[in-house]
Amino acid sequence: MPAEKRLTDRQIKNSPPGKLYDGGGLICVKGANTSKWVYRYTLYSARRDMGLGTYPQISLAQARELLAEYRTLVAQKIDPIKYRQKAALEASRVDTSFDTIAKITFEAKKPELKHDGSAGRWFSPLKVHIIPKLGNRDVQEIDQRDIFEVLKPIWHIKADSARKALGRVGHVLQHAAAMGLSVDLNVVPLAKELLGKSKHQPKKTPSLEWQKVPEFYQSLNENTPIQLALKLLILTGSRSGPVRYMTTSQIDQDTWIIPAENMKGRVGKTADFRIPLSDASLDIIDFARRFSRYSFLFPGLRKGVISDGSMARVMQRRGMQERPHGFRASLETYLAETTDADYELKKSILGHAIGDQAYRSYQRSDYLEKRRELLNNWADFVTQTSKIIKLRV
Repeated sequence: MPAEKRLTDRQIKNSPPGKLYDGGGLICVKGANTSKWVYRYTLYSARRDMGLGTYPQISLAQARELLAEYRTLVAQKIDPIKYRQKAALEASRVDTSFDTIAKITFEAKKPELKHDGSAGRWFSPLKVHIIPKLGNRDVQEIDQRDIFEVLKPIWHIKADSARKALGRVGHVLQHAAAMGLSVDLNVVPLAKELLGKSKHQPKKTPSLEWQKVPEFYQSLNENTPIQLALKLLILTGSRSGPVRYMTTSQIDQDTWIIPAENMKGRVGKTADFRIPLSDASLDIIDFARRFSRYSFLFPGLRKGVISDGSMARVMQRRGMQERPHGFRASLETYLAETTDADYELKKSILGHAIGDQAYRSYQRSDYLEKRRELLNNWADFVTQTSKIIKLRV
């Protein structure tokens, strides 16, 4: 396929985040910190994406070699994803240790995880708490007492980590059962029964009372990338991640289009999330363009984008207990107390999934224009250009 090859390593290195096509179905999905290879193919009228590894760990030349191998399978009407899974299963038959099965499970879960799980958050609870004690044990021999003994020391003092570790064990055992291994799927609920109810009560992110948001917003007067980003976070009700990784290409006139992979809870989905932009938001974006580097509107001092904690430190240095994520609660409370917006509309503003899968398959509107009206009024309130008026939506 020489005529189809278009990419060079220089192009990959210098291009902004996005999808880069090399022909034949080979795509380099470039992110802010990591990039990955994807083979997109169609088999039996169904389109599928198959991960080929990260770049530059898998070079352009190596990715093309893998592409050629898997395209041959598709030409023979063999699904390369199932072929690879079968090969992994055959290779794992000799070793049924918990460590090995956990890693196989992680590989299978990667397409569902943000950035293919490159941040390590999915596998970390297993790596830190379970594998050091049970990694060498045959997964088929592990019972609830084993899990109980491992998690008992942290069940109350590191409740969130322990809960995640227990959940990951459940995923591993389910995958082992799917592989045909003889495991007890009751191990996790029985271990949870032995551990008892956790004393730890999860804490909500402290949020600023919505009536006090305008005063805080007005105090952000330095016009640095960090303070501009914090202002935009307040006006849009977005999480910090999408704001920090905002690029000029995501702005379509008065609408911000956040790629699905940048949205929490949308991993594996193709629908991007649209946020209507008020005049105040557009003014911030226009001002931030002067700081833009590699298409990022809020770049860091040296490379990449501003850090996850940079906006929080603005509040922390002022002695505030509240944190940026709490402004989502401020917005939601404002909507509840000053508008008649229904539940679906209020949740859609925050990008929350509404209802079960069946409901969402029929309800496909994202309420863009209705959300635009509400966010415009929120912006007017925050910037103190209007008074509170009870709105009917």
